[in-house]
Amino acid sequence: MSPDHRTFFVVVPIFNEERGLRVTLDAIGAQSDREFSLVLVDNGSTDRSVAIARAFAQERSALAVHLLSEPSKGTGSAADTGFRYAIAHGARWIARTDADCLPDRDWVCNLKSALSRDGLEFVAGVIRPRADDIALAPWDRFVLFCMIWIAEHYGRLHRRGPRFKYPYFMAAGNNLAISATLYVRCGGFPRRAIEQVHEDRVLSETVRTLTTRAARRTDVIVYNSVRRVRAYGYLNTLRWYRNHGYRGGIVDVR
Repeated sequence: MSPDHRTFFVVVPIFNEERGLRVTLDAIGAQSDREFSLVLVDNGSTDRSVAIARAFAQERSALAVHLLSEPSKGTGSAADTGFRYAIAHGARWIARTDADCLPDRDWVCNLKSALSRDGLEFVAGVIRPRADDIALAPWDRFVLFCMIWIAEHYGRLHRRGPRFKYPYFMAAGNNLAISATLYVRCGGFPRRAIEQVHEDRVLSETVRTLTTRAARRTDVIVYNSVRRVRAYGYLNTLRWYRNHGYRGGIVDVR
């Protein structure tokens, strides 16, 4: 069976994203392959995010859009609610991006190819900095590239052992996809606040203990916001993503 809107779902957790949500939704709606269902999970927004999501759903009636609510705080809880809703409604494969990100136009197409044609159970793509929301100088781009390189190689050195079935690769929550059966086997994203755990890391590390049918694909591209780097600075951002070694005054940076 070829993936279509009945079997391929995209999940997006949302919390107070009124400033840039419509741009993200338009990028998802402009995919070269639009045979998918979109699940938007509001995580207790207090701004106009829900109204923006509803307006998008009404305007894009040709796209199957489902708007859910998850009051338990945390991207892990919101994403898990969306994934389990998708599975309950027939999903065989589920992808995730975040509400401050812009998926490349062929994002869905290339994910389907990796999951369906190539038979992978778990796919992680590459993340690149957005250039439309915060101005970036060439120096900024170089430093951001170095930060991702450091994080990737740190993981390769420190996240290994006999329990893992394949070597470490970075799997960011804003650019990954998984089969429904493997998601259930993993236990899903942990339903805990971001201050307590990086839910994407927990999921991807569990995947590594269960299957070898996983890969990082360079043609699966998402452009993500650099607003946390702007708020925390380069070094503190690395400390945050390593082990919450830095706690900014605001965790949900907007």
